[in-house]
Amino acid sequence: MIPDTDPDSGNALPDLAKRREALAVLARADSKDIARGLHQIHDRVSYSEPRAPEIGLVMLRGRIGSRGAPFNAGEATVTRAAVQLASGETGFGYVFGRDREKARLVALCDALWQVEDRREAVETQILAPLRQKQKEQQDLARARTAATRVDFFTLVRGED
Repeated sequence: MIPDTDPDSGNALPDLAKRREALAVLARADSKDIARGLHQIHDRVSYSEPRAPEIGLVMLRGRIGSRGAPFNAGEATVTRAAVQLASGETGFGYVFGRDREKARLVALCDALWQVEDRREAVETQILAPLRQKQKEQQDLARARTAATRVDFFTLVRGED
């Protein structure tokens, strides 16, 4: 795990939490939506791939209740990618599944987000629409769940 403070100076790294949140939004998004947002920002960005996108497995851990002992629930397929811009910023993308192009797009967005001059464009053209779409999907899921909610109550019977 990446620390929230600089190990040399002990100063807080304020952009780290924002970057984590941006990567989480990108990882949950559809690759077509990410590509559409990237197309709005630019037509071409010069970048290289230090290594090709890779597919691997991660172990999923579970816990019964909040105090149960952790156990291995199973494995999940994950794809990772790394992209380095011509200016030197390196972006990383990790996504569930086998979508190499999505991992590459997430890594490219991460690298562009690190460039001060492009961060605002990434936030407004890519991340803001993705956040809005994900919020709408969550609200719809909550509404569907609430519609099926059953309120259980206990009746006290007067048998004495």
